[in-house]
This record gives sequence, structure tokens and C-alpha cells, in this order.
Amino acid sequence: MIAAGRLLMLALCTALLAACAGSGTRANGGSADIKTASDQTTVEKRASIRLQLAVGYFQDGKLTVALDEVKQAIAINPDFADAYGVRALIYAQMGEIKLADESYQRALRLSPNNPDLSNNYGGFLCQNGRGAEAIRYYDAAIKNPAYQSPFNAMQNAGACSIRMKQYDVAERYLLDALRLAPDHPATSANLARVYYERRDYQRAGFFINRVKATAKLDDLGADVLWLAVRIDRRLGDKESEASMATLLRRHHPGSAEFAALQRGAFDE
Repeated sequence: MIAAGRLLMLALCTALLAACAGSGTRANGGSADIKTASDQTTVEKRASIRLQLAVGYFQDGKLTVALDEVKQAIAINPDFADAYGVRALIYAQMGEIKLADESYQRALRLSPNNPDLSNNYGGFLCQNGRGAEAIRYYDAAIKNPAYQSPFNAMQNAGACSIRMKQYDVAERYLLDALRLAPDHPATSANLARVYYERRDYQRAGFFINRVKATAKLDDLGADVLWLAVRIDRRLGDKESEASMATLLRRHHPGSAEFAALQRGAFDE
């Protein structure tokens, strides 16, 4: 699966942005107006400031300080769904899986139609071996007409389906994502993975070539470079195979993928 860490970070960033922007709750008890910053009460503004501080500390890797700021935001406004969502991110980063899960569930109880929370909870579930549950939350985000980033959930659902070796399902999500963002290298790399696993090497080659054309090669993860090496080898493109192997050796010498290259384990 392509760059799982990067996909997770994409999910984290989505949640953090959602937390800063607010959950989009309707003001005035369900009227037609969308709640904006000017509608916030003094209490809500104070809690939002604390949450923004927490986000900044989280991004800086200061997890304990970030957690303390989130706790203060929740103490000010116990019904602040975004605060529980950010607390879930912090706990997950700390390895506190049970606490993270509880925080996600609390956030979704408070804001059940929040697509950013659904997408990010899906990412958490998939990362923790609960892929079937994750897909339900990705689907909820994708189908939500208020969701501004359906590409993220499609991409994540595709990657999660690859993790579960459900390649036909992954293909459907990823082709939908491709229609929204045709030049996104992660989508092409994931599709290359799908077709490689299905032994459709011509299509795999088509999509790995799209990665080569749209991504900065020096930034590709070891998993993508190793996939490219194996696809090129299947297609007999020795020049590209050697080039991808060189990049893998140069940028990821300690990776499992480079160790496999050294062993010649192309079919593992």
C-alpha cells in the first residue's frame, strides 16, 4: 500500500483544519444559517483559542502540551466535538489506542454528521486493523453533501481496501478519486498497486508511469519505488528499473524494500 504514513498525515491535517474552522453546526437551533465565527459565544471563542493552541503544539510534536490545551478547551466547552477529535489524534499519536477510540466516538456522538470526523475515524480504524468498520465511516464522509474533500475519503478508502486485499473494491474508490484529482500521484500509485496485485502489468505500468510524471521522484516512499522496480522488471524496462532501484538505494537504504531488492526478492 502506498505511503501509509503520508495518507495518515493527510487525514490528520484534514481533522486539524476542520477543528480550526469549526464543525459547521447550524446556528439558532437549526435555522437555515450556517454557524460562523461571528455566531460564536464567548465560551465557544475561548474554547476555540485553546484548541488552536493545541493544534499548533500537536504540529510541533509537543503532545503533552497539546493534550493539556485540549483538556482546557473541553473544560470550557464540554460539547466541543472538534476538541474531542483533536484529542483523539493526540492520543493516537501517543499510542493510547483505547483512549483515542473513545475520543473519536465522543466526537461523533456530538457531531454525527461531521464528514471530517468520519474520514479521520475511518483512518484510525484502518490503521488499527478494523478495515471493515473503517469503510463505513469513509462511505459516510463521501456521501455527505457538505463534505468539501471527498477525494480524501475516496483515497483513504482505496488504500484501506488494498490493506484488506480487496482489490476490486479499492479500484472503484481510486477511480472515483482519479476523476476528482487526475494528477494526484498517490492515486496513481495505489492504482498501480491494485493492477500489479491482479497481475495486470500493462495497466500497472501505465499508472506507475503517471506517478513518475507527476511526482517528485526524490520524495517517493520506499514502497512506491519498490513497486516501480517490480513493475518495470515485469515489463522488461531495464533502464527505468535500474533508475528506480538507484533511487531506492539512495533514499531508503535502511528500508525493508531495499533489503528485498538486495535479496532479489521480486516476487515476495
